[in-house]
Amino acid sequence: MSEISGRSVVIVGGGPAGLMAAETLAARGVRVDMYDAMPSVGRKFLLAGIGGLNLTHTEPYAAFVGRYGARRDAVVSWLKPFDADALRAWAHGLGVETFVGSSGRVFPKEMKAAPLLRAWLSRLREAGVRIHVRHRWQGWNADGSLRFETPDGELAVKADAVLLALGGGSWKKLGSDGRWMPWLAEKGVATAPLAPSNCGFEASWSPFFAEKFAGEPLKSIGLHFEDGEGNRFQRVGECVITQNGIEGSLIYACSAMLRDEIARHGSATFYLDLIPSWDEAKVLAEVDRPRGSRSLSSHLQSRLNLKGARAGILRECLDKDSFQHMPTLAAAIKRLPVKLHAARPMDEAISTAGGVCFSALDERQMLKALPGVFCAGEMLDWEAPTGGYLLTACFAGGRAAGMGMADWLMRSASK
Repeated sequence: MSEISGRSVVIVGGGPAGLMAAETLAARGVRVDMYDAMPSVGRKFLLAGIGGLNLTHTEPYAAFVGRYGARRDAVVSWLKPFDADALRAWAHGLGVETFVGSSGRVFPKEMKAAPLLRAWLSRLREAGVRIHVRHRWQGWNADGSLRFETPDGELAVKADAVLLALGGGSWKKLGSDGRWMPWLAEKGVATAPLAPSNCGFEASWSPFFAEKFAGEPLKSIGLHFEDGEGNRFQRVGECVITQNGIEGSLIYACSAMLRDEIARHGSATFYLDLIPSWDEAKVLAEVDRPRGSRSLSSHLQSRLNLKGARAGILRECLDKDSFQHMPTLAAAIKRLPVKLHAARPMDEAISTAGGVCFSALDERQMLKALPGVFCAGEMLDWEAPTGGYLLTACFAGGRAAGMGMADWLMRSASK
């Protein structure tokens, strides 16, 4: 790679994808300048790690890559040279030991993102990467230079190549605001509208239910959903009742299917299994036992341990007559319909779908309409559930973009 030593690149966006591209390029002798709109880089990464940084997942590779849905093939091209094991090894190289939780998720031993980010930034600075904060990208000038809004006024910057790693459209306060979409569209870059991913949804709860159960978890329940296209989702996990609807890891895992179904039909109905470890016959046998003078609520709590939010949502989503017909009640405990009518606003979402279409990129992640301009990270049109899948692909995709930039710089230098 001696042909590219000393060449200069600009990276716009200091999240995991941009930082990984910076490391990849600096290791090849490229001069890297990173620009970020925030007062410091990695802000969304740090916030995501507050409750425990879920770095990746130990799920078998075939199942792991299946989490990327329609974009599986594109993401696989990133993950083949830098998979979950490689990401853990990389973290260990920074002095950050990891461990596997009971669910297969991988966390730093300290559980926090800050120690990893500090070690990473130290390594990048030692490699010569220069980081410029409070520099908000504003598109291009007429001469092709990049426009930045800074505390000292507007700045024009040129480089041999540019990587855009601008994030999606969620968490605007951390810099991911999607303002870049029209600037790329004006340059002839194909984009798909941004949409919430790993998000909560709205349901028409009664005021009583919303007031009583908002914030209450539904633990160890099953969720089954089949969309109008015949795609199925079925999993056991947990979620949380909110004032406006429902959210949590089980909902996030199904959020793409639910969101798309609402877009097509105006609503989506999924089914909850409130006691997934029991079959319907056993539920019916317990429900149908004589209860004497006890109320039905006390009976369900005594015989099925059905109480709190699980009992509450059963009453919320089932009519009174069905409660008096034991076979119908038992069937509802195993398959309770919950109707959703909208996703929560995009800025509340953990991540977004949409962005730069893969058809707009070549195999190096360079924009076909803008030679020398590359894209990486969440601003591309892909999505993944939480659980380490989203973050792993951001790291791997940033590395792949850095490799693609190095290849393009080498080829352009030899011409």
